[in-house]
Amino acid sequence: MAPDRDHQNPLAAPHAVDSERRRGRGARTNKTGRFEAEVHVAFDDGWESLGDLDAFKTEVIEEAAKSIISHNDSPDVSFESSINPYRGCEHGCIYCYARPSHCYLGHSAGLDFETKLYAKPNAAALLEREFKKPSYRPSTIALGGNTDPYQPIERERRITRSILEVMAKTNHPVGIITKSALVARDIDILAPMAEKNLARVAVSITTLDRRVARAMEPRAATPPKRLETVKKLTDAGIPVTVMVAPIIPGLTDHEIEPILEAAREAGACNAGYVLLRLPLEIKDLFREWLAEEFPNRSDRVISLLRSMHGGRDYTPDFGVRQVGRGPYATQIALRFRLAKKRFGLGEERVALRTDLFLRPGSGGQQLSLL
Repeated sequence: MAPDRDHQNPLAAPHAVDSERRRGRGARTNKTGRFEAEVHVAFDDGWESLGDLDAFKTEVIEEAAKSIISHNDSPDVSFESSINPYRGCEHGCIYCYARPSHCYLGHSAGLDFETKLYAKPNAAALLEREFKKPSYRPSTIALGGNTDPYQPIERERRITRSILEVMAKTNHPVGIITKSALVARDIDILAPMAEKNLARVAVSITTLDRRVARAMEPRAATPPKRLETVKKLTDAGIPVTVMVAPIIPGLTDHEIEPILEAAREAGACNAGYVLLRLPLEIKDLFREWLAEEFPNRSDRVISLLRSMHGGRDYTPDFGVRQVGRGPYATQIALRFRLAKKRFGLGEERVALRTDLFLRPGSGGQQLSLL
């Protein structure tokens, strides 16, 4: 499915950024964050001054984090604890639910989220310090619950790898969520952990259409590369779940069955999905993107989405926000369930082990849970 773009002047809408300045990025705008007292709007004064502005380049800011494990009590999220080595994400996925969090840093959820990145170089040291505490009790920690731990800057910074090294040394269970092929770099750590039932990986595949993926997730791995990564991981004995996340009604929902079939052929053992969510700034960012990339589908996509959220763009209620409700949501759930059964992707998930945990400095003795 090729993007059916219109060719309107990108400066026609308030806050719009010239296409050359945002080449290779997901967001079309860079609106001031919702917590800022002043709003900045670029405008063309007729002297073509906007054409002199530099392109958005990736900037990495080192953050001296004070703690590294975040805790979650949402009943519809499969993990209680998570680590995010980075804030912001260069993948630039237009639908990313983490975008609004960048506003807490004084940045925009738009292009700032993709270009002003924060790295936590002391993450591994903080994690080891946490593990040393006598009060610490192990439970599976998710890497990538907010932003992708294997986004491009990880290739050189290797913060995620340093975290995995601590987890491997202490026999701590870990689940990884990513859409990057870079996760295969760490098979040497993950495979031995998986052999002890200490590691699993979820790979997100939203579409098999390279053109749609390029428009929607401009700096993430291509769909074929993600499937290749699934195969590399599973060949190494690492259990992989493929997440069709998000499903965009009217744009990508026709691909549910082909994605699951390809996932099974690549060796995945399970699959899950999440419907597109449009809270806070994501609502406008996604609508802007959709109107530019797929103007002929825009009204239908939004109409279907609202039909699954009680006539609104988003329902924050637990149990509804990720899967929706109503006839179309029920249809998607049924199709997904039948496709999982058809392609043998319903392998029962076994809880990762916590009884092998070795507290740092304990002399190699396993933690007693009694």
